[in-house]
Amino acid sequence: MPPGTDAPDRGDSGVSRLAASTSPYLRAHAGNPVAWYPWGDAAFAEAARRGVPVLVSIGYSTCHWCHVMARESFEDPELAAVLNDGFVSIKVDREEHPEVDAAYMAAASAFSRNLGWPLTVFTTPTGRPFFAGTYFPPEPRVGLPSFRQVLDAVREAWLMRRGEVEQTGAAIVQALAVAREPETPDGAAVPTADELARAARALADQEDPEYGGFGGGNPAAPKFPVATALRFLQTPLVREAAGGASAVADRALAAMAASELRDPVEGGFFRYATRRDWTVPHYERMLTDNAQLLDVALDAGDDETARGVAGFLIGVLQQPSGGFGAAQDSESWIDGARSEGGYYARDAAGRTELEPPAVDGKVVTGWNGLAIAALARAGSRLGEPAWIEAARWAADAVLTTNVDADGRLVRASLDEIPSRAPATLADYGQFAGGLLALAAATGDVVYAVRARDVVAACVEEDRMPRPPTGGDPVLSAQGVEAPAEASDGDEPSGPASIALAALDLWRLGAGERWRRVAERIVAAHAPRALAQPLAHGALVRAATGLVEAPRQLVIVAESVDDPLADAGRGIRADVFAIVTPAQSEAFASAGFELFEGKAALDGRATAYDCADFACRLPVTDAAELVSSASGR
Repeated sequence: MPPGTDAPDRGDSGVSRLAASTSPYLRAHAGNPVAWYPWGDAAFAEAARRGVPVLVSIGYSTCHWCHVMARESFEDPELAAVLNDGFVSIKVDREEHPEVDAAYMAAASAFSRNLGWPLTVFTTPTGRPFFAGTYFPPEPRVGLPSFRQVLDAVREAWLMRRGEVEQTGAAIVQALAVAREPETPDGAAVPTADELARAARALADQEDPEYGGFGGGNPAAPKFPVATALRFLQTPLVREAAGGASAVADRALAAMAASELRDPVEGGFFRYATRRDWTVPHYERMLTDNAQLLDVALDAGDDETARGVAGFLIGVLQQPSGGFGAAQDSESWIDGARSEGGYYARDAAGRTELEPPAVDGKVVTGWNGLAIAALARAGSRLGEPAWIEAARWAADAVLTTNVDADGRLVRASLDEIPSRAPATLADYGQFAGGLLALAAATGDVVYAVRARDVVAACVEEDRMPRPPTGGDPVLSAQGVEAPAEASDGDEPSGPASIALAALDLWRLGAGERWRRVAERIVAAHAPRALAQPLAHGALVRAATGLVEAPRQLVIVAESVDDPLADAGRGIRADVFAIVTPAQSEAFASAGFELFEGKAALDGRATAYDCADFACRLPVTDAAELVSSASGR
């Protein structure tokens, strides 16, 4: 053993440190010979005590290459011995700790342009990253050293050139701090309708003209759905002001739905295709993608695809607690071997002979909000009350379990045990959006009131929104900054999701305060969003809601099956709510002024068709509603 180090203090076994985790990914590594720690202060304290560097290994349970590296390296007793002797090793679920992942991913960009998962980061005992990469094989390959070579090089640098290592770490932390909050140009304002239409056309110019979706050129380039961008192109403003751009979203959905990216048996979409023509998918199926693609299908009028996605969400991802699991794995066991995609290659009959790929049952707060919103909207529009009840079940599960002792949201839970990881800003905004959609679909104002409280917890006057618990406490103590949540990749960012939830509150009549919140967020991020709409789809979608008057349709009826309610389902509106007279009064009493004075006239179901809170004369006849709505 090198001088100046002690034998690793195993204390509790590596098994016991991970076995009780609220992450299936960590639980899957509990039996490794590596003496893993979960993310927390204890690991860094142990590294400081022993005077050794830290390995932070980040992945998630449905990540194929994470499984591969685990089998090749972390299950190897000899490599585990090297790690246990010379390092303290931390295993992180990126879905449970997105801020940790974001911070170390940003740091890793200083060492490699090929970023992804598994993410392999080496830090000082004070948490400062000094080297990083992704997957490392057990033996050297073209362009890649073996994992053992990496460990030996890092260990040698730590022992022989520690001053340089610590200097590198300090420089990276400083660079992260500088990049933390990009400056907002002076005079930034909410975009105009013309600016948003131009952004939509610029986004449409990136369409693959042959296969649909975004990209093209390289036939071997991976292609993602980018649902955040598709939903922007489907907004009423874009459909009216840039109809050609809006058609790009409908074509993309049609191409994906007819391709290998969509499972024809269970209806869900896979994460991405490894080829330009949507073939050779990466077979994990994510809650985030499918929840948003349900909304895309609904807006495109593709009921068949929408029903398939809803069936996947409820039939595959919904857990016994009611919450939705994070994803379904790409791998499963077939004939005693691990197979990526083999299960999905079978037809319905062939699948009955196989154990399906595992579902990561981790109930992520914000991602459940996306699914709750999509199912509530789709269930209301397509007359599927079971979908609305599935959304209600999930919302109640999150409200019951995904909270800490102070009643604040946490990031996730597993088996109805809450994680210690605090909720992110995106969790607050996405979950609030789900509660508001559920309130409109059920007529239950309790969900709208709770959503208002959730958003209010993140909002202070004249400041950008932030989660009430602040950032990750371990990173904060180390001075390591995650990059600002300002872009929308595979899900709406924190700022965008809060802006969208604030808009929904305003549309429901909760007050002008919420419009001002959305305006402040959108204005701050507008210059970057207009310049790169593909990376800011949710933000520019929020912007469209600020420049176009909202359409609000409230139907007061004793039954959701009333003919007037059925007629309303075919009318596009930003707010579509079917409420009983008592529910309408409850909304108004709770401060949602859209419902003020809206009652069933003469005891008959009554529709109120409004634009920017100015309502036409109420109607009680279904044909009259459809006729008058067509004039909007």
